[in-house]
Amino acid sequence: MRYHRPNLDVLAHTILIIGALIFMLPVVLAVLASTQTPGALFSGTLPLWFGGSGLEHYLTLLSEPVRGVGVPAWQLMLNSLLMALGIAIGKLVFAILAAYALVFFRFPFRRCCFWLIFVTLMLPIEVRIVPTYGVVADLGLLDSYPGLVLPLIASATATFLFRQFFMTLPPELMEAARVDGAGPWRFFIDILLPLSRTNIAALFVIMFIYGWNQYLWPLVAMSSADHATVVMSLKRLTISMDGTPPWHLATAMTVLALLPPVVVIVLMQRWFIKGLVDTEK
Repeated sequence: MRYHRPNLDVLAHTILIIGALIFMLPVVLAVLASTQTPGALFSGTLPLWFGGSGLEHYLTLLSEPVRGVGVPAWQLMLNSLLMALGIAIGKLVFAILAAYALVFFRFPFRRCCFWLIFVTLMLPIEVRIVPTYGVVADLGLLDSYPGLVLPLIASATATFLFRQFFMTLPPELMEAARVDGAGPWRFFIDILLPLSRTNIAALFVIMFIYGWNQYLWPLVAMSSADHATVVMSLKRLTISMDGTPPWHLATAMTVLALLPPVVVIVLMQRWFIKGLVDTEK
């Protein structure tokens, strides 16, 4: 039985609204700053309403080469999008196949293989960036889309989550599929993938944002503007050798960099939440 407590509901919603406003404040300030003129930003007062130059700033970024980078912002966003999609899809494909092999196949040192994969959680890209750069350079993948994606597509976290989910499935499910004549590949395609769709959706959102926000690896591996990403280009835009950095353009580019992750979260919100809290797993 659920008791209705109006005062408690009002208090809870008030706390949630205040918390949401606090988290939204930096984004709101960035949007407002992106519409101001350079003089208004350096006037000493914080702009609390939209300026009249916002459209001009965004059109400048999208149509003209970004200062310090050399290509328009739309190309930077396209590079980031290709990188994020490649990393997210690659991580999901490798993780679900690895988890499938670890759970449903019997082979020597199976548990040892799992722990070797799990140990890689302690080796992020920042720790192994020198040997990774050496391997990518030897393969001739620097300044290329494969060079952006391939070093980051292995995911111990996703492998672990898929493995834990597969272990909750009843063994009778595989036995029934085997009786019906389904081989390992058909069992994976027709049964495991449909059952894993909420997990795939939740992990896709997380991995897409992870790939989109990459800064260090693109900064090291990409030296040409043709493969630069929007996140690494923000730093170059704010570097000024002869005057004040163009903060009005930097904030506008920050807003542009926020849009694709927000769109992915909004479009996949229902699946993302279901994949995290689904009690039927």
